[in-house]
Amino acid sequence: MECTGMIETPYLLFLGDAPDPLAAKVAQGIKDWRPDNCVGQFRMEGCKADMKLQDMTLAEAKAAGAKTLVIGVANRGGVISPAWKKVLIAALEEGFDIASGLHNLLRNEADLKAVAEATGRTLHDVRIPSVQYPIANGVKRTGKRCLAVGTDCSVGKMYTALCMDREMKARGLKSSFRATGQTGILITGDGVPLDAVIADFMAGSVEYLTPDNDDDHWDMIEGQGSLFHASYSGVTMALVHGGQPDALVICHEPTREHMRGLPDYTLPSLQDVQDIALRLAQVVNPGVKVVGVSVNTQHMDEETAKAYLAKVEEEMGMPATDPYRYGAESLVDALVALG
Repeated sequence: MECTGMIETPYLLFLGDAPDPLAAKVAQGIKDWRPDNCVGQFRMEGCKADMKLQDMTLAEAKAAGAKTLVIGVANRGGVISPAWKKVLIAALEEGFDIASGLHNLLRNEADLKAVAEATGRTLHDVRIPSVQYPIANGVKRTGKRCLAVGTDCSVGKMYTALCMDREMKARGLKSSFRATGQTGILITGDGVPLDAVIADFMAGSVEYLTPDNDDDHWDMIEGQGSLFHASYSGVTMALVHGGQPDALVICHEPTREHMRGLPDYTLPSLQDVQDIALRLAQVVNPGVKVVGVSVNTQHMDEETAKAYLAKVEEEMGMPATDPYRYGAESLVDALVALG
């Protein structure tokens, strides 16, 4: 059975043969933001990722109440590995639905589709646009919007938006997290799978996602890719223009030696990102401001992390924090200061 509707919880997170922790970022996001939905994890031989959940067989997870096996791996190209097929078929036969955010669709795999139909199980492909999106028109919308832009892919743009949304809500302010990728959609149950939208409609889909709203309402838009990434800059451009942001937050992971998947490319400087992103965002919103820097410090010890944040604040002249590690208060303060 094919479906993109409601995905039943709780989940068994499938980490497959992920070659490194970052390759399982979908699983990590779900585990960090919806831990109550996670029963355990399933890892194949050679897996280098670990969500610190209980490793379970399919039978153990089923007995523990798991209803959906979620493919928590986001590999380059978004493909369903042939090595996974035995586990995925066994999961359907065990009574699991399967959910995936990969470009390579479950429903297009003849063997998976046949077993799903035979067992009455559901295949959820969340990376399929469910709406016929318009072409962007650039018309100014009411309400306010904050977009996370990055020096690279997978540096914490989604976490930044989620942390800021959580802090806004804790203060009683009006805020909505707007998911634009498969992990965000699996966390929140709604959003636009932006990199699967036909190019001419990408900016329009972001306009659709962030419609007119109350003047004091903020949309926290999940960023994608990087304007400086040779592979994925197009999706970022659609967010900058379709999002029509009032505020930009620059996201960075300072321990990277090169761009994700591009060993010949070094990361741009924070100043470069500020200059380019701001200029491009001014095309659709001349009043846009860069309000802060979000730094992913997960690979730094406490002393190194705090020293780096202080250095960034001094150099950039704006708040710098790791919102997941230290809280998003300073970033939200900067939004509130915009009025």
